[in-house]
Amino acid sequence: MQQEPIDAVITWVDGADPAHAEKLQHYLASIGGSRPQAANKTRFHNAGEIDYCVTSILKFAPWIRHIHIVTDHQRPAIFDKLKGTRYEHKVQLVDHSIIFADYSDAMPSFNSMAISSLLWKIPNLAEKFLYLNDDFVFIQPTTPEDFFRDNKVVLRGRWHSQPYPLVNGVKKIFRPKRKHKISFWTLQQQAAKLLGFNERYFKLPHVPHAWTKSAWQNLFIQYPDAIQKNIYAHLRKPDLTVPESLSAHYHLKNHSAVIDNSRINVQLKPSEQSLLRIKLKLYFAGRSDNYIVSCVQSIEAAPETKQKLIFDWLDKRIGSLDQLI
Repeated sequence: MQQEPIDAVITWVDGADPAHAEKLQHYLASIGGSRPQAANKTRFHNAGEIDYCVTSILKFAPWIRHIHIVTDHQRPAIFDKLKGTRYEHKVQLVDHSIIFADYSDAMPSFNSMAISSLLWKIPNLAEKFLYLNDDFVFIQPTTPEDFFRDNKVVLRGRWHSQPYPLVNGVKKIFRPKRKHKISFWTLQQQAAKLLGFNERYFKLPHVPHAWTKSAWQNLFIQYPDAIQKNIYAHLRKPDLTVPESLSAHYHLKNHSAVIDNSRINVQLKPSEQSLLRIKLKLYFAGRSDNYIVSCVQSIEAAPETKQKLIFDWLDKRIGSLDQLI
């Protein structure tokens, strides 16, 4: 039986691009000129991760039909490298103006939750697709069943109890310095409650997510206010609904999800983790078939020693695009 097509969607931005920097600065000036945490430069930095991400998909997930790279009037150099190769038409560029076509007054957007809420509007996108950030890298051969199984999405994560309001209130008192920090976990809790999960929520790690177009079409119909609030927020805010959690709880609610943590990711935060911890993570990831994805967050903020260690490991693990094409 022929495999139903599955696409991959990668969101990408080059914050060092003068045009993008000017666009962001112009928007910040319009709201007072200050740079909130949601506009931190590391959110828009490009350290060449997109090359590793795309190369790893081509090598370890060859079953992916098309790779859509979503940008805001930018074009990563990888398209020049792919020109004239067998992969030239497999990797496609999608501008924000395409997915924001019905919401042009919400542009420009510097909010990943707004952008990801509209990914399903990519023209000719497969019903089943993976949503990835550009800092994800496949490090093992994968199969479609790692992400979609029996017409259900595969979720990675754990159930957690919803916190009581009193607990959150106490936390705010004793951690006042974090009052401007947007918690990814809190946003997940809010998304779960929106879909009726008031006692517990499914906590998602930072991994590639299996999504379906039909689920997003239904979410737009059933929860238009929450999703439009996402779309019209130019920067991340604490009252938004994280799309990853929204999709996951939709599938859980409709019994169209499979929970499987047997194949996981290795998460690297080189600006925070010690060199020894990173070495141990890479060692165990290299020895186990259970690790299929690596996520390297904000590598540009890490010391050169850590950067070299990680890039050398990725080069050895994945190889270069030139070797593949």
